[in-house]
Amino acid sequence: MADTSDTRTPAQIEADIKRRREVLAETLDEIGVRVHPKTIVGDAKAKAVAHLDHTVGRAYVQVNRVVSEVRAQFVDAEGDLRLERVVPVALLAVGVVGLLTVGSRRRKD
Repeated sequence: MADTSDTRTPAQIEADIKRRREVLAETLDEIGVRVHPKTIVGDAKAKAVAHLDHTVGRAYVQVNRVVSEVRAQFVDAEGDLRLERVVPVALLAVGVVGLLTVGSRRRKD
């Protein structure tokens, strides 16, 4: 059988109880902070911001990739314009703007 007698002095027991109360008080304070509505809302906001930052970062990378791919279609490796591709797109853009201008003038009349 195990010896269940306590060989500590009353002062040691009181000191142990005091230490355990302090640890318990710290734990309860920490739990109180964690379950406080402001803490919960703050944590939720921080998670939302982190998710948004991650999403925006991914979108930025995606847009940057698309812009690079489009740029590669109109600029060669040396950085010179590929006129055989730029001129038709520019003419198309001028034509669309011209059609939109004519269409808006007809509606005003």
